[in-house]
Amino acid sequence: MTNHCWNEIGVLGDHSCPQLKTFIHCRNCTVYSAAGRGLLDREAPLGYIDEWTDLFSHTKLSPAGRQNETETGQTDHMISVLIFRLGVEWLALTAKYFKEITHPCVIHTIPHRSNEILQGIVNIRGEILMSISLKNLLGLEIKEAKSDHSKAKNVFNPVVQQRMIVIEKEGHPWVFTADEVSNIQRFRSDQFKPAPAVISQANEAYTKSVINWQSKKVNYLDDELLFYTISRRLM
Repeated sequence: MTNHCWNEIGVLGDHSCPQLKTFIHCRNCTVYSAAGRGLLDREAPLGYIDEWTDLFSHTKLSPAGRQNETETGQTDHMISVLIFRLGVEWLALTAKYFKEITHPCVIHTIPHRSNEILQGIVNIRGEILMSISLKNLLGLEIKEAKSDHSKAKNVFNPVVQQRMIVIEKEGHPWVFTADEVSNIQRFRSDQFKPAPAVISQANEAYTKSVINWQSKKVNYLDDELLFYTISRRLM
């Protein structure tokens, strides 16, 4: 089809096509489907395959190249984390555990259950979830740090103010409030440095390594210990 009828008499046109009564939308029509298959079945433009072959041949590392990269410390193993602030501390957790980030919602206390860690329940998009104080669970300082939101916000690493964060592991979701949240960051494995002894020997030793981000020291949390503690103390 070269007339693109959906632009003239279809949903993008004047809606005068008699088939709309049957198909409701042009995407359900056999004419529209046939046009789509035609695009997929057409031959590649001249030089298209050669261009992409050349591109991949230059970006794909050989086993020897990967070995040399490892020897220089520039490993190709990347770890995605989400960085957030609680009080005066910047923390990070593996990105795969984050289910949703949303604006603060009303937390409803649970009679005889709410405490310094379990704050209550919250409605996130119609789903009732338990809200916890991650700050109290980790034993962090209560005093607030002066936000450097204006300095940290840029095109590549935007930081937003207070948000509710839904984390989930093995089908068990929890909600906590963060004072600031960055977007997902990616670091090489060699950028994760061992936690200082003063941290690792503390009772609140949830930090398994430290990373530097925008001139900040960020504690990378031990997800196994964190979720285990939440389940043990609240379930």
